[in-house]
Amino acid sequence: MMGWFLRGLAMGAADIVPGVSGGTIAFITGIYERLITAISAFDHRLFSVWRTKGWAGVWQAIDGTFLVVLFAGILTSVASLAHLINWMLEQHAIMLWSFFFGLILGSVFLIRAAMKAPGLTTYMAILSGALMAYAITMMAPSQIPLTNLNLFLAGMIAICAMILPGVSGSFLLLVMGMYAHVIGAIKGFDIGLLAVFAGGCVVGLIGFSHILKWLLKAYHDLTLALLTGFMLGSLNKVWPWKQVLEYRINSKGEPVPLIERNILPEHYEQLTGQSSQLLLAIILFILGVGLVVLMDRYQKVQNRKA
Repeated sequence: MMGWFLRGLAMGAADIVPGVSGGTIAFITGIYERLITAISAFDHRLFSVWRTKGWAGVWQAIDGTFLVVLFAGILTSVASLAHLINWMLEQHAIMLWSFFFGLILGSVFLIRAAMKAPGLTTYMAILSGALMAYAITMMAPSQIPLTNLNLFLAGMIAICAMILPGVSGSFLLLVMGMYAHVIGAIKGFDIGLLAVFAGGCVVGLIGFSHILKWLLKAYHDLTLALLTGFMLGSLNKVWPWKQVLEYRINSKGEPVPLIERNILPEHYEQLTGQSSQLLLAIILFILGVGLVVLMDRYQKVQNRKA
């Protein structure tokens, strides 16, 4: 169970970063399909299970222990690491993005290597997923008024992205102009706003998980290929060196990046007058790739023991 909790911590930390998906972490650590199956178990059939097998049957049907421990890790991470992740994004962005870039790219190659006899259709699915994710990362942020309905809908949309590898729920919140409101509610422990947002997340999560479960059952390899493409396309967002083209003013009256474009490390030094930290970035990139390899080997060992 500690392994599930640690995976939840990693998923929560990834979900905070606009551009990285908790679904990517679930995918990398080998629990993605189990997670989708468990969430999609929440439907009308649970009532029949309860009538015939009682609460014990319901708990088993929804893989209750797995979900509770995993989401405890996610919530713990979001509550405790929100400040740290924001500080890293502000003070050590290149280091953070480099690590996640290695993490995502390493997982893409591992998943591709695990596919059985990929053909033209598989590569087309990867390309389609990559183009869709790339298009999402290029979307310009907007400002939607903060209302309960908008916050509820934002929760539905963001949570769907959060369980899709490569599509960042945090980034979509940023695009919708809701990211600052949600992070502010977490930091300030605003129960009212968090309850509305959580309600949208629950509805979106249960509904979308049924679609994913069906896709994984009916078109398993093609779905994996599409999800791999999503991860590949998301690399556009996590490129470490960026030039800020436009700023926005946050709730504290501070300027924060709004629109950015990717640039090469040497251009970063020329445009910003700051060090590109290239050597450190390469080290963290390698650490990200290495962590994926270690997790993959650990998962294979666990599967052989099962």
